[in-house]
Amino acid sequence: MDRSSLFQLIQEQLDPEQTGFIAVENFTSLAEHHELQLDPSKLEMLLALVQSNEDGHVCYQELIELLNSKRSSSFRRAIANGRRTLQREILLDETGLGVYKRFVRYVAYEILPCETDRRWYFHQNRICPPPVFMAIITIVQIIVFMCYGVMLNKWVLQTYQPDFMKSPLVYHPGHRAQIWRFFSYMFMHVGLEQLGFNALLQLMIGVPLEMVHGILRISLLYMAGVVAGSLTVSITDMRAPVVGGSGGVYALCSAHLANVVMNWAGMKCPYKLLRMILALVCMSSEVGRAVWLRFSPPLPSSGPQPSFMAHLSGAVVGISMGLLILRSYEESLHKQCSWWVLIFSFITFLLFAIFWNIFAYELLGVQIPPPP
Repeated sequence: MDRSSLFQLIQEQLDPEQTGFIAVENFTSLAEHHELQLDPSKLEMLLALVQSNEDGHVCYQELIELLNSKRSSSFRRAIANGRRTLQREILLDETGLGVYKRFVRYVAYEILPCETDRRWYFHQNRICPPPVFMAIITIVQIIVFMCYGVMLNKWVLQTYQPDFMKSPLVYHPGHRAQIWRFFSYMFMHVGLEQLGFNALLQLMIGVPLEMVHGILRISLLYMAGVVAGSLTVSITDMRAPVVGGSGGVYALCSAHLANVVMNWAGMKCPYKLLRMILALVCMSSEVGRAVWLRFSPPLPSSGPQPSFMAHLSGAVVGISMGLLILRSYEESLHKQCSWWVLIFSFITFLLFAIFWNIFAYELLGVQIPPPP
């Protein structure tokens, strides 16, 4: 039975008068006595949705959205209120899985805090489209770094080379009229240590997040962290340049760590406390290293070294916007009031930063180092 036939069957037998509502008993009987060609996880969730309804009926549109892999807020509330029971074994007990499916199960337990969400993701996951965004960003960053490393014959502290700062990709306050630099700086890195740290986190955290939450949401979160990073530097550290993808990386990592903390009991990833401590130590060390390079440069330089404020602003984006994205797995963001509050706040910040960059430098008399 194809999907259109299934929709027609549901409407004809369960809602012939087209009232928009279906009696719970009728749908339950249909699901139990007809061979609906749905995967077991989705069928179970459909039954859970209708059985949890206290009004004795369920909205026809909710069923259609769920059949189209869109879970409504009422279904989420039904799960949260504990009015459903998992009848099947947990996902870890699945046997006979191939290599890819075992990896998908691993990702589900790494990212999602609820067994229902994990089973839903496991059964819904498809190879296409693959998680290409974080992979492409990382590959481009490595290629750019290799090119400048060969050209400068220097693999650490590249920012001390004047030719490095002449790159059209680096954000420099003297070139802030070139708008692309507020984005393109993420492809440049201080040295091998910063690139290695960022690339590792992008692949270990960014790729699983993209597999679960999709390319649109994760790319939006990453790019929001990148833009917020350069704009924050232009406001708080007005003489400093910026390089590295740390704004986007810290947005992803902070969102994921905050989601783990807020759903601590539900997260089933192994050694989560040890891994949490290790991640915080590594992220704090990276920020400390950036602060040291900014204020106590180990080598003579012709101007200020890259700012560390992009790390902090990326973390703020992750804890606010990112946490909401990760907590809204398979739910529509545009239907949530808190999402629009965050969007309004981010747009307000963007407008303020634009006006600041246009007027504040001259009004405050900031002495910008000459651009290379």
